[in-house]
Amino acid sequence: LDWQNLNDFADEFATSESGGQGQFLGADPSYVQFDEAIVENLNLDFKVVFSGSEAASITAFQKAEENKEFLIGYFYAPQWLFAQTPLARVELPEYEEGCQEPASATDCDYPVTTLKKIVSTEWTDSGDASVTLVENFEWTNEDQNAVGAMIAEDGMSPEDAADAWIEENQDMVDSWLA
Repeated sequence: LDWQNLNDFADEFATSESGGQGQFLGADPSYVQFDEAIVENLNLDFKVVFSGSEAASITAFQKAEENKEFLIGYFYAPQWLFAQTPLARVELPEYEEGCQEPASATDCDYPVTTLKKIVSTEWTDSGDASVTLVENFEWTNEDQNAVGAMIAEDGMSPEDAADAWIEENQDMVDSWLA
């Protein structure tokens, strides 16, 4: 999906709250987000309407999928919702250093945040087997989404969800320990 086509479908996203424009669902307005600036600076015929919370946004996306209704909004990954509700990413102009400065001028995608492992050099020099695990450990958003869904939707404890994920992915776990 390309942002340049969104205005062609704005009417499909209109709600009673969006004043004749397409509705863009924002979550909690206290979150650091650039949704209003992106909508304005890309000249999108949408109005950002805040759901008020992450839980309300999740419910809105689930209901839209269930009812086969149009809904567009901001969400982050990893997020267990993606393991259960098929959502498609809208491609925005690629993030470049400085494109969100000042925040009101944002006209690009959000930056990709990479998880970095930072550990004590004393520990890494210890030769402990756990060092190999941490050095080799890699976990995709899809892996995290699956475990999150086991906890949030299936009611599993974090420990039971971890055990279930390990059982289903034993070869990967073994490669972390090699």
